[in-house]
Amino acid sequence: MNIVFLDRATLPGRPFRFDFPHQYAEYPLSNPQEAVERAKEADIIITNKVLLDDAFFAQTPKLKMVALAATGYNNVDMAAAAKHNITVCNVRGYGNDSVAEHAFMLMLALIRQLPAYMRDVAAGIWQQSPMFCHHGAPIRDLSGKTLAIWGRGNIGSRLAQMAQAFGVRVIWGEHKHAAAVREGYTAFDEALAQADIVSLHCPLNEQTRNMIGEAELQRMKPRAVLINVGRGGLVDEHAVMAALKYGQLGGAGFDVLTAEPPREGNPLLARLPNLIVTPHTAWASEEALNTMTRMIEDNIRAFVSGAPINVIAA
Repeated sequence: MNIVFLDRATLPGRPFRFDFPHQYAEYPLSNPQEAVERAKEADIIITNKVLLDDAFFAQTPKLKMVALAATGYNNVDMAAAAKHNITVCNVRGYGNDSVAEHAFMLMLALIRQLPAYMRDVAAGIWQQSPMFCHHGAPIRDLSGKTLAIWGRGNIGSRLAQMAQAFGVRVIWGEHKHAAAVREGYTAFDEALAQADIVSLHCPLNEQTRNMIGEAELQRMKPRAVLINVGRGGLVDEHAVMAALKYGQLGGAGFDVLTAEPPREGNPLLARLPNLIVTPHTAWASEEALNTMTRMIEDNIRAFVSGAPINVIAA
């Protein structure tokens, strides 16, 4: 089996280990033309973000399997893959703890005003205090707060467990345009109004795009905290920046932006004491990366041996 990893730089970590005869090559990144040239002789390709469309598959006639180093598969034309008899597998659940812990870190840091106090110490304000401490931005306890989560999958559920261990009340937000409220959920507007913290863990689609905009931010409690480690595009970023500047929103923690990397700029790339932006790394703990690597190995090994495998339906 000839295995080619087209964008290894997107998955740092340990090398792959395959227990069957194979050839293996990897490239840090591949543009569309390079991807075709590098995959022409491949039986199996591994990729995270390389675009795989009908034209790509038509030029890689030996290709039998695409092993995605990701959960999402929006970079693959699934109908085209099926037409060319190519199996596509993704990896799921590898980063549940990693993403949930990242979201929890963001909310705790913002409630406790960590960025504001780090800024004050760096600016020498504490050093000039007439007393032993420096009272700056108001600090709040996480215990007793209400956390509204949108997205009740593995990551949202894991975050709920962490928050509840800190004495947080957790509610589950219903879809924005839902005709009825499911048992165990809270209506969209009501959940926004109750929440001290809102955390988003849902997919991006036409129903969820900009689900939090100016009107929704106005419905939230003054000084509420907004966390997005789900998908860029779930939130109107200009509206969030305005809410932060005018004091409607108490804090915002984002690991995802609408365009990544934000080469053309982004309103959230600003130095505010109540804003934390991380570069889409919530998923990338050492443990999660190792788990993902093992899952990719397992998918490829199962495919080569003819064992049952969970494939993505076209």
